[in-house]
Amino acid sequence: MSFRPWLAAVASSSSRTVARSPIKRSVRSLETASTPQLETEDDWTDLQLRLKDLSKYGSTQSAKNTSKPRDGLHKPAAQATLSALLASGAHFGHSASRMNPNFVPYAYGTRAGITVIDLDQTLPMLRRAANLVRAIASSGGQILFIGTRPDLRPIVQKAASRLGSQGFHVGDRWLPGTLTNKIPVFGLDVVKETKVVPDLVILLNPLSNMNAIRECAIEHVPTIAIVDSNADPRIVMYPIPANDENTRTAEIIGGVLSIAGREGVAIYETEMKRQEELREKRNKPNYYGS
Repeated sequence: MSFRPWLAAVASSSSRTVARSPIKRSVRSLETASTPQLETEDDWTDLQLRLKDLSKYGSTQSAKNTSKPRDGLHKPAAQATLSALLASGAHFGHSASRMNPNFVPYAYGTRAGITVIDLDQTLPMLRRAANLVRAIASSGGQILFIGTRPDLRPIVQKAASRLGSQGFHVGDRWLPGTLTNKIPVFGLDVVKETKVVPDLVILLNPLSNMNAIRECAIEHVPTIAIVDSNADPRIVMYPIPANDENTRTAEIIGGVLSIAGREGVAIYETEMKRQEELREKRNKPNYYGS
């Protein structure tokens, strides 16, 4: 009885595998037998020392210093880099046909019909905005973060929490008249006893919050915003040209600005503590040598 060609090929390959398998098993047993066994504590100690010497030739990365996708929100970098912005997609703008004429100075060019944002201008403008946030926070100012998209809500919440009592956020919807019609919104007693106008407003999606930008302009509140290629950079005082629809870009920019604000809050608290200690010393008797 003759086999079909494909069946004969399978039968021949299986026979070769069976013929080779005893040889592989014997080689494996010889390798296992030649491996030295750890019999005493000295052998174990010697192995640990050799592994410690070998560790200096490997990578230095570990779970603590390796970047993870969630680090942009929970552990942002204090200083943004060009490579980080590029990796986050901050350079992708909108279609070239939708580019605002006033955005031309911040555009690197076009590629496949998409505007490419010049990150060489984004980085210094982000640092300028961080310096402003640090200066306002160090003088005791209140800073408001606005991000009304669902993906931006945790970013503004985390950013405001880093500033403690000086940080606030709006993550759902900007109520029209919050700044320009304070008494009906908050009540007369609240307006008299509490400061309701912030000293700085940071917007992560400015085109969806034009009412907030107009009210800040009326109340003379400085504004910082991520401005994409389809927006006019002049709508805010301190624009940061970048992709405003990318969550990772918002995490980087929001993280840098909030950490700068946290540094300013620390400076303010240190100064307040120093003034309090000086005031206590002046109130002590015989402070002036009398």
